[in-house]
Amino acid sequence: MASAKDAKARQAAPIVTPTSLGANATRDIAGAMNALLADLFALYLKTKNFHWHVSGPHFRDYHLLMDEQADQIFATTDGVAERVRKLGGTTIHSIGHIARLQRLKDNDADYVTPADMLAELREDNLALVSSLRQTHGVCGEHGDVASTSMIEVWIDEAERRVWFLFEAGRRGDSG
Repeated sequence: MASAKDAKARQAAPIVTPTSLGANATRDIAGAMNALLADLFALYLKTKNFHWHVSGPHFRDYHLLMDEQADQIFATTDGVAERVRKLGGTTIHSIGHIARLQRLKDNDADYVTPADMLAELREDNLALVSSLRQTHGVCGEHGDVASTSMIEVWIDEAERRVWFLFEAGRRGDSG
């Protein structure tokens, strides 16, 4: 049976994952990816919040759209976190850690109109695309082609969400 001292030593030990990237690359990429991960969790929760609280004549369409988008965003979180770990970094540990890193703003309003929900999610996804491109640049600077390849797919997915949110929010004319 392991002693309490042994257990405490294991908890304090750093997690070391073999990687061909240097310490600077791991630090830079993990930092960029963790900020991205925090934004993804913030966007996921906001999308689910709006999914739960949408109302009005387009309820079913918007409710289903937001649920589909939330599922896609959540699925991305695991790929981001696992990439950080594969590179020898550590990733976020808690809701508080997410709150410290996230760049997307929360929405705690009691009521948001469906049109404002679509617009806010569209803008947040556009901001996410920008952050993805910045992270792609960091990974590219360090020759991390696996991360850049994954990020390219996530950019395409986020741009598709932007497109759907834009089209769903149009009035049906040129506006």
